[in-house]
Formats: sequence, structure tokens, C-alpha cells
Amino acid sequence: MLPELTLVIGGAASGKSTFAESLVVQSGQNRVYLATAQAFDEEMQAKVARHRQMRGDGWQTIEAPLDPGSALHDIAADQVVLLDCATMWLSNHLLAESDLEQARDTLLAGLAGCPAPVIVVSNEVGLSVVPENPLARRFREAQGRLNQTLAARAGLVVNVVAGLPQVLKGHLP
Repeated sequence: MLPELTLVIGGAASGKSTFAESLVVQSGQNRVYLATAQAFDEEMQAKVARHRQMRGDGWQTIEAPLDPGSALHDIAADQVVLLDCATMWLSNHLLAESDLEQARDTLLAGLAGCPAPVIVVSNEVGLSVVPENPLARRFREAQGRLNQTLAARAGLVVNVVAGLPQVLKGHLP
């Protein structure tokens, strides 16, 4: 059985979304994909289409690039939610010049109030070099703090490297 909150973290193209999707499918519950990506160009549109095709049928998709926290209020207890991903959500807010603290608080409140298990996918950004520009450094710091907060609240934290899951906290269902 999945805990109320699961964090699946890893580097870019590490297999974290595929692993998170497998957790959702294995739960046997009604599947909700809470999408945070914004497809502004052809490359991103193709990526979104490819991910949708790979997931297959049986998913309810909710587009919530800026406010997945509010979308979580409409989730039923017999569902399981995959929020993919916290990194895109944070990027959306940074580019929109949002109040990051308020946005984070809304997200965390939505996660805490959701009656269904939620799996959050996020990128680990702390393993690379210090970025050269202020926006990238601000992003890295904000993402690191968000990941730490999510990990502290999660009952299960899994790091995915090269498609291989490593449990950092909790136990796989």
C-alpha cells in the first residue's frame, strides 16, 4: 500500500517517471496524472505526446502547470495521483516571477489535504556544478529546498538512477 506521499527523485532521463508510473499502476487504484509541463514548442509537444502514449489508456489527465495544489482538492479517495513533475512546476513559477513561498505553501497544503495517495516526481539538481547565472542558482536552491521539504513529509522516498530504484526512506509496496 502506498503512503499518503511518495517522492520519486532522480536526475534528468533517469527513469524516475517510468518508475513512478509503475507504482501507480501496481496500486490498482484509479489513476490520475497531474501534469505540470507547458508545451510551448514542438520539442516539448512531442515529449508530452510520447509520454502520454507510453502511459497508455486508463489515466485521467489534469493539466495544472501552476496550481496542482488546488487540483488535488478534487481528487477522490479511491484514486492515486502522479504529480509529474515538481521541477517543471517550480520552473513555471520562476519564469512567471511568482511568489515562490506562496506557491510552495499552496502545493504543500494540497498534498496534505489530498484524500488519495500522491506520488511526486522531482529532479535532483544538487549533484552538478554551481550554475553560472543568478536565475539558475536561484532555481537550484529553490529546487533543493523543495525536494528536502517533500522528502521530509513523504512516507516513501525513492532515488532512481539509470532506471534502478534505490529506497532512501520507507518501504516499497
